[in-house]
Amino acid sequence: MSELSRRHFLAGTAAAALSTSPAIAAMGPNDKFDLVIKGGDVLDPSQSLRGKRDIGIRWGVIEAVEAEIPAARAAKTIDASGKLVTPGLVDLHCHVYPYGSAIGIPADELVQFQNTTTVVSAGDAGVNNLAALRRFIVAQTRARMYAFLHIANNGLSAFPVAELYNIDNAQVEACAMALAENPDFLLGVKVRMSENVIYKHGIEPLKRGIQACEMCGWPAKMMVHIGGVETSQLMTDILNLLRPGDVLTHSYSGFLNNAGAATNIVQDGKLLPAALAAKQRGVIFDVGHGGGSFDFTVAEVAIPGGCTPDTISSDIHVFSGNTPGTPYLPNVMGKFMALGFSLEQVVAMATIAPAKIINRAPKIGTLQIGAPGDVSIMDGVEGPVTFVDTRNNKRDGKVQLKPVQTVINGVPFGRPYQAPFAVR
Repeated sequence: MSELSRRHFLAGTAAAALSTSPAIAAMGPNDKFDLVIKGGDVLDPSQSLRGKRDIGIRWGVIEAVEAEIPAARAAKTIDASGKLVTPGLVDLHCHVYPYGSAIGIPADELVQFQNTTTVVSAGDAGVNNLAALRRFIVAQTRARMYAFLHIANNGLSAFPVAELYNIDNAQVEACAMALAENPDFLLGVKVRMSENVIYKHGIEPLKRGIQACEMCGWPAKMMVHIGGVETSQLMTDILNLLRPGDVLTHSYSGFLNNAGAATNIVQDGKLLPAALAAKQRGVIFDVGHGGGSFDFTVAEVAIPGGCTPDTISSDIHVFSGNTPGTPYLPNVMGKFMALGFSLEQVVAMATIAPAKIINRAPKIGTLQIGAPGDVSIMDGVEGPVTFVDTRNNKRDGKVQLKPVQTVINGVPFGRPYQAPFAVR
């Protein structure tokens, strides 16, 4: 083919692609949706939407949210009658790095228990094992995954051995470089500030994390784990150092320090002034329930005192998943309904709120037209239920949320199976 002919051919194919794309993308009156979720009680806080709706998904995105979509227009249908239908749940704090972190669970194995379509690995990987997380775990996971990078080079690979007893594991420049190289996937830096993790290094691990965030060239956030902080003063120092947009996780932890003292945001039954000041300047308060990090008695002081949760997350991992508190995300949402939050509020705190924090709104955490077809279907089981926190405190509730079905990019998990399965 001559150069002139080649250029003519390429120009012609490009013009054809431009001219036909809109026609292909536009949905005609006789075109079918790939999937219709019918008859559910749709609740989408991002649009202040509540009511019975059908959701039509085509080519992996939400194409229609209507009072009724004719059955004839659906290639496949999920009957959601009597079920709660929400945007796909977003878990801001979980551990989903199997094989590379000592506590990680495969994200796709959690979907049926959590209704999660997007998950955030909370410090599973440090600089030394980040590439394996990205190449071998994220690349073959259907659930969407993002991550906070641990300030410790080895992440949580040595768990239960503390990763920051040796402060030399926290290498600022290496962490900053990894952030700079992965801005599409990483959200910022994770540090665990409990005494049983950092020994006697005080505020230094947090300072190093913030320094890495500020060196990397984009506005990276901190996620700071508390619970069993060494001293009351250190807890105040941590709160004072957090920047607007940084995430305080395990906000309502009742975990005690090595001496058996309560040194978290509620001390001697009172909310720390530094906690309220942090909340007021825009620090994000995340639940991070886990196996030892949520205490009803702390929440019952902090929340009326002005430190309400911004996000509800599970901190699910191989140990917490087997604890009496059963910190699977829908169950944790139910606990906050027992504390007086509405269904709309808890759904918002597990969908659009975390989506905004990770800078992925309005693409996720919403059922807006054009958003990815990520949908969670749950049962709102009404009736007496007793919820247990991580310190064996019990509270009674009236509603329990239970997963039924999850759809990611328009493809259901589990049944009904999607054909051809091999392309996904």
